[in-house]
Amino acid sequence: MTSVSVKRLTTQDENFWSELDGLLAWEGVSDEQVAGAVKEILTNVRRRGDEAVVDYTNRFDRMSVQSMDELDIPQARMQEALARMPADERKALEFSTQRLFAYHEYQRAESWSYTEPDGTLLGQKVTPLDRVGLYVPGGKASYPSSVLMNAVPAKVAGVEEIIMVVPTPDGEINDMVLAAAALVGVDRAFAIGGAQAVAALAYGTDTVPQVDKIVGPGNIYVATAKGMVFGTVGIDMIAGPSEILVVCDGATDPDWVAMDLFSQAEHDEDAQSILVSPDAAFLDKVQQSIDRLLPEMEREAIIRQSLEARGALVLVENLEEAARVVNYVAPEHLELSVEDPDELLENIRHAGAVFMGRYTAEAVGDYCAGPNHVLPTSRTARFSSPLGVYDFQKRSSLIMCSPAGAASLGRYASTLARGEGLTAHARSAEYRMKK
Repeated sequence: MTSVSVKRLTTQDENFWSELDGLLAWEGVSDEQVAGAVKEILTNVRRRGDEAVVDYTNRFDRMSVQSMDELDIPQARMQEALARMPADERKALEFSTQRLFAYHEYQRAESWSYTEPDGTLLGQKVTPLDRVGLYVPGGKASYPSSVLMNAVPAKVAGVEEIIMVVPTPDGEINDMVLAAAALVGVDRAFAIGGAQAVAALAYGTDTVPQVDKIVGPGNIYVATAKGMVFGTVGIDMIAGPSEILVVCDGATDPDWVAMDLFSQAEHDEDAQSILVSPDAAFLDKVQQSIDRLLPEMEREAIIRQSLEARGALVLVENLEEAARVVNYVAPEHLELSVEDPDELLENIRHAGAVFMGRYTAEAVGDYCAGPNHVLPTSRTARFSSPLGVYDFQKRSSLIMCSPAGAASLGRYASTLARGEGLTAHARSAEYRMKK
């Protein structure tokens, strides 16, 4: 049995925070070569529309189609995929969908207003986006959960039309993805991917409708393209590698914790798994579990590379110090595998999703717990939130002045406008003031 070389850190080391910074650094965003290629694709799709999308799809996905008609996935095809799903898979998909809808219903914002004593009305009108684009990774990999997690909050928000794009390299299309799309009510779907799919959604073509927002994960070319079209359309986020940070008091089965670390490390070599504990002996036990269990894993090589390159076992003095480490890391997934997770939660400010208690595996959040699994990565949980219904709703301010309100507000507006040298602003307000 070959030991897995997971970095050991201790907060008592004077270099701890700089070492942690080095561990957290991720340089896999975009480079000049990728950015140049993506920019060229976006420009060509914007100019040539469907023709460019077909050309790039044939080139990158090893296809030989003649027109966008061949890349259109009809509703009947999605419904067929749903109808022939194995009963257990369909039941699991339906179970997850129901829980997602139930949870996200609580997030829906409603319009509101209030009327001041002089009759002036102030408020906020909440409306859904008209049309959103859902990017789903494709090929032999199956990501039906990505379809559900991105489409359900859009549906709850009231989005009128959801357009799904999914690449089909070598013509390989995954039935479970199509089944999920049918189950959640995707309106249209196209067998396209990469930067060309992002461009088609952002700018619109003769076949692909222009959307208002693009959501969903993708490779570095997709992420770069989303960043470049932001402003023309909205985007959910630029996601980095998957992350998990487990805080454990030393009383959880070390095999459970090791497998929780594996659950994120198996995503890809850049994924990050960190364990934080005040119990040095427990860190040793988890290391032993890692060494013993890893040979059993189908994605052993990926997990090993992830753990050795970006993983860590961190010794802290106590759980209070563990919380300080958590807040600095701002992890995508945080497990509080401790006796009293509620007490520790009081000290947590930055995390995408928090899994509380020894029996709560992060994996249930990926599929069927109810909250969204599209989460901020790369320390962005310091200022951003999980994907939710609020991402598919926009807010308009409401202001309706009564005659009395126009007079009282107008006086202050006039004074401030003249102070800024904006005479037309001032006079616009003054015209409506009572004489």
